Amino acid sequence: MTVLRTLGSSDLEIFPLSLGGNVFGWTADEAASFAVLDAYTAAGGNFVDTADSYSAWVEGNRGGESETIIGKWIKARGNRSDVVIATKVSQHPEYPGLTAANIKAAADASLRRLGTDYIDLYYTHFDKPEVPVEEIIGALDELVKAGKVRYIAASNISADRLRASLEFSDREGLARYVALQPHYNLVSRDTYEGELRDLAERSGLAAVPYYALASGFLTGKYRPGADVDSPRAGAAAEHLRTERGRKVLAALDEIAEAHGVAVATVALAWLAAQPTVAAPIASARTVEQLPALLGVGELRLTQEELARLTAASA
Repeated sequence: MTVLRTLGSSDLEIFPLSLGGNVFGWTADEAASFAVLDAYTAAGGNFVDTADSYSAWVEGNRGGESETIIGKWIKARGNRSDVVIATKVSQHPEYPGLTAANIKAAADASLRRLGTDYIDLYYTHFDKPEVPVEEIIGALDELVKAGKVRYIAASNISADRLRASLEFSDREGLARYVALQPHYNLVSRDTYEGELRDLAERSGLAAVPYYALASGFLTGKYRPGADVDSPRAGAAAEHLRTERGRKVLAALDEIAEAHGVAVATVALAWLAAQPTVAAPIASARTVEQLPALLGVGELRLTQEELARLTAASA
């Protein structure tokens, strides 16, 4: 049985794979989304990641479709207290930015769509440097004090802004970020490794990386000459054109074969073994895609295998 992990300095106990909700209401309709959520929780999963803006980029959508589907599912299953729900603020077309007024209004809108009276983990989706960290943290702290949010976190933020936010929280005794959601995977390491990760490690923040499978590239289904029918095929295929991408695939193939697991499982296991990482995020639009993702909870790579992947992706 997969052991749950504690998320940073919070008391949230989470499964080592966070299920990405970006596909709900986009490439997975309501029925498919319910099936994926059911299969994920049946396997012990309890950590669902979404955002108020998912999936506003789809023609005919307004944003909030993913939250609405998750809300209908938790109502139908009666399992709110069993699921850790993370959502985000700043990118919804009707609630853009991180002013105090917008954060509060967006949180209320998310709560309505989710059909719940609290959010377990509330992220600033994309930092807005024009808004003082004091205003952002102040608004988030009010949500925590009101019981609408349990813990706060940040995504897509610079080390300087993160440091300033943490220092302000500590100085004023306000709610403090417990987690960070960086863009981080085997073929995209530069944004997180270095100053940002060092700060997270020193400050006791957990990392919950997004694009953990590099838009599907790290599942191994994108190969030279392969034609993959996916909205993300273009982004994934970019990595095939780089030497780093080809080296990583070769290493993944060998290690996956040695363990008798999917390539995606190995890619996620490397990520899960990195300093600060509590749970990578990966999404599935069908139940059939889930086992390769869920396997991260069981697979333990050797130090040699981890070193080989790290070298291939350097």
